[in-house]
Amino acid sequence: MKTDIQIAQEANMLHIRDVAAQYGIQEDDLEFYGKYKAKLTDELWNEVKDNPDGKLVLVTAINPTPAGEGKTTTSVGLGQALAKIGKKALIALREPSLGPCFGIKGGAAGGGYAQVVPMEDLNLHFTGDFHAITSANNLLAALLDNHIQQGNALGIDTRQILWKRCVDMNDRVLRNVVVGLGTKADGVVREDHFVITVASEIMAILCLANDMADLKERLGKIIVAYNFAGEPVTAKDLNAVGAMAALLKDALKPNLIQTLEHTGALVHGGPFANIAHGCNSVRATKTALKLADIVVTEAGFGADLGAEKFFDIKCRKAGLKPDAVVLVATVRALKYNGGVPKNMLAEENMDALKRGIVNLEKHIENIQKYQVPVVVTLNSFTSDTEAEYEFIKNFCEERGCEFALSEVWANGGEGGVALAEKVVKTLETKESHFKPLYEDDMSLKDKIKTIATEIYGADGVSYAPAASKALAKIEEMGFGNLPVCMAKNQYSLSDDQTKLGRPTGFTINVRDAYVSAGAGFVVVLTGAIMTMPGLPKKPAADNIDVNEDGVITGLF
Repeated sequence: MKTDIQIAQEANMLHIRDVAAQYGIQEDDLEFYGKYKAKLTDELWNEVKDNPDGKLVLVTAINPTPAGEGKTTTSVGLGQALAKIGKKALIALREPSLGPCFGIKGGAAGGGYAQVVPMEDLNLHFTGDFHAITSANNLLAALLDNHIQQGNALGIDTRQILWKRCVDMNDRVLRNVVVGLGTKADGVVREDHFVITVASEIMAILCLANDMADLKERLGKIIVAYNFAGEPVTAKDLNAVGAMAALLKDALKPNLIQTLEHTGALVHGGPFANIAHGCNSVRATKTALKLADIVVTEAGFGADLGAEKFFDIKCRKAGLKPDAVVLVATVRALKYNGGVPKNMLAEENMDALKRGIVNLEKHIENIQKYQVPVVVTLNSFTSDTEAEYEFIKNFCEERGCEFALSEVWANGGEGGVALAEKVVKTLETKESHFKPLYEDDMSLKDKIKTIATEIYGADGVSYAPAASKALAKIEEMGFGNLPVCMAKNQYSLSDDQTKLGRPTGFTINVRDAYVSAGAGFVVVLTGAIMTMPGLPKKPAADNIDVNEDGVITGLF
């Protein structure tokens, strides 16, 4: 089998204008970035906004394991398969972060014969959206420090600065830094911090903004610090909004590329789901719904993170109503959840499968709480057995879910036809009665408890003194009606990544919280979750290279 990057590099791509034409998009509505990438113009939305919406299908997964689940691969393959059975389908995905590309996880273009292309462009600099977000974030940081240096007319308390600089790379030494060292002209000495770009509030704002006016309003609400009186200081107070918006002008426009089988894909925005809200942009999703009969989108990591935030933040804020959910798992990952070591996952082990399937069971139950129909799909591996398939199929059908095998990695759209047919059947025969998990007027602690107990299965929540103080201040400032964005490890339903399967008898530990007033949610930090990852002992960057002909190798 060829590597993902070899398959992508050998792809026969259409000019992006021909991909766009399949959805009635004219060349004048495209801003080209070469032959195979384009941004959609602002004018296109005005042309299509009155079209009826297509059906919205969310792809999510069980908790990730080293065995791999293939959520993006499934999303891409399902889009290809829907097109193969005659449906007008569009895929709406997030852009990959450079951090994982050079770290452990790799890129996010799918895999095998279910990829979006050009794969190297997407996984590296793409159309520059992340660079624009990084620049806007750091411009605000520079203006903040300059304001303090130039007399501090706003009375900013340098011990209460919230705004952090960012870079789109896993760089642990930047988590906690000291800035302003040197002479008086070099600024005020203070402690500072970096987050990875995908954790920046500006990333979340870009993904939740409807248009430039909405973007600017949200940017203005960003709380960068508190003054000596304890009052919030915003980006608007620093007169930073116009310049930040200028940097983000093009980044706000959705990007169009294609799959290996020429199905369109709107790839835009990229917040992580373990430390942010984990969904592609509202603009891309809403535009896709106006252009296609069925839109396939995804949310990051397991359904306890990405799907919960898709439902409770993105859908709540954007007025979206998902029509069905595809829940991805693998036999290998379920056995891993059942206690089988990674090097023994190829062996049939029904006892371990029965122990580990409780993770899938919990995610099914969680999605059903939102009253959205569920289709479970298994990414097939050659080591899987018929007995394992039959057990999982029966398990899912007993819980009211459709079930289908997916072979899109090996066979592209053809390998996803069975899944596509089950999705279409679900859309035609089962009605979604989508409803968020909690109401806006609940207290922040009640919202946190609801997610912890209902979605994670915790017995309750414990709060560090700093967290209780922060939540009380956030409510005092008038932000208690916002949804909560839980920052939690992705590997377990609990905040302890070693607790696999369906843990019980645990408490969610909240160590801190802060309001992202521009994005419109409250971030709740649990356990030991970091907003700036580090690189592993052997990073993926070790294997990436480019030859004399400009051909990149080692990306995956």
